[in-house]
Amino acid sequence: MFPRPMTPLAAPNGAEPLGRAVRRAPLGRARAGLGGPPLLLPSMLMFAVIVASSGLLLMIERGILAEMKPLPLHPPIREGSAWRGTVSRTGGLSLNAEDSDLQVRQDIRNRTLRAVCGQPGMPRDPWDLPLGQRRTLLRHILVSDRYRFLYCYVPKVACSNWKRVLKVLAGVLDSVDVRLKMDHRNDLVFLADLRPEEIRYRLQHYFKFLFVRDPLERLLSAYRNKFGEIREYQQRYGAEIVRRYRAGAGPSPAGDDVTFPEFLRYLVDEDPERMNEHWMPVYHLCQPCAVHYDFVGFYERLETDANQVLEWVRAPPHVRFPARQAWYRPASRESLHYHLCSAPPALLQDVLPKYILDFSLFAYPLPNVTREACHQ
Repeated sequence: MFPRPMTPLAAPNGAEPLGRAVRRAPLGRARAGLGGPPLLLPSMLMFAVIVASSGLLLMIERGILAEMKPLPLHPPIREGSAWRGTVSRTGGLSLNAEDSDLQVRQDIRNRTLRAVCGQPGMPRDPWDLPLGQRRTLLRHILVSDRYRFLYCYVPKVACSNWKRVLKVLAGVLDSVDVRLKMDHRNDLVFLADLRPEEIRYRLQHYFKFLFVRDPLERLLSAYRNKFGEIREYQQRYGAEIVRRYRAGAGPSPAGDDVTFPEFLRYLVDEDPERMNEHWMPVYHLCQPCAVHYDFVGFYERLETDANQVLEWVRAPPHVRFPARQAWYRPASRESLHYHLCSAPPALLQDVLPKYILDFSLFAYPLPNVTREACHQ
């Protein structure tokens, strides 16, 4: 069972106190493997949270992953391309003094991660994770041996463009601007492809990063893309959602008209550890307590943060992060506000506990969906 908040917190912009907002949620259905002491929820003024820990990860399994392809255990360091940045003892990068904004944001991120991940019972290493969680993690970390970095990809956070960059760095593509449908498996190396000793070496010696996004904005982006455009998702997930949550639905719905509230109801009943990767919480995809990432980039300043990463790993000057296509319309704050205000408040309160660690770890504020805010 997900822990209940200790006390109500002051919510931003006149919102309902956060402790009260989540208290009504039927948390017993959130089978995320969490339990123990109460959890203090985040707000805009709070960047450090105390997470229930004694029951977060009850099982510790050790083993060797199957079907691993051998790669060099200690790849050669190529002059001019290897990661030579400085990582502080408390985690994160030693940044140039002139980039004060980036320094402040990373300091906030480091403090937040230390506050959450420093609690007893939290994983310290990928081998502290149950086997299923470890497999998910290793299948989402991409490897560049040539430039000695690891990237944990999060769907709906520009991961296709990052995969394109990795293929250019590996010499598979000539340019990030090549127009072709992205193959998300071929010509990419994942940590799950390697032997345990190779995994440990890279986790210890490579530059590690991921990119994150407002959790609910990411959900909206996944909803719009998968149920509005992708027939495979409409048939596999959409039809089941309609059958399960729409009164009077026939036995064979098309699944191409799933509403956002229906999608949220589906998420409430899903185990976060077994969700589809496009809406699985970042915490379960990338395990930021078990893997000590050197940098967490933000979707809100994607191009700047991404090109900073490329500079740190000493990518060739001609390799840049792809600019957003003119035709692409990401989920906006206004669109998210509209969809959240159109959903039943109790339903949103049931969904939030599934993603509470993402809000907490990456310092995103909980949404303000009070009646006053929704009528502005």
